[in-house]
Amino acid sequence: MPYTSGPMTEAMYYVLLALMNPNHGYKLINAISQVSNGRMQMGPGTLYGVLTRLQKDGLIVIVQDDGRRKVYAITETGKTALKDEYNRLIAMVQDGIVLKGENEDE
Repeated sequence: MPYTSGPMTEAMYYVLLALMNPNHGYKLINAISQVSNGRMQMGPGTLYGVLTRLQKDGLIVIVQDDGRRKVYAITETGKTALKDEYNRLIAMVQDGIVLKGENEDE
């Protein structure tokens, strides 16, 4: 079933990107910072809210739960949704090409 909930939030995008390698909460916070080149700093409250939503939407699953920590992984549906979002963002950047060079005279 394809993801049809519209554009992703920045937090959703980076969580999915970080979950290209399965991970658990604390390490996931660091992975998100790495894949965003430090632009996205996510706290535990935000992270677990996003994880819950992504799980509900079928974009991620829990692949290991030892009672202390849960390891999450992206699903095939999640990978497709992430690629669709990536392509949407690329198209938006390309649409904004008219802005390139606008401030060069200043």
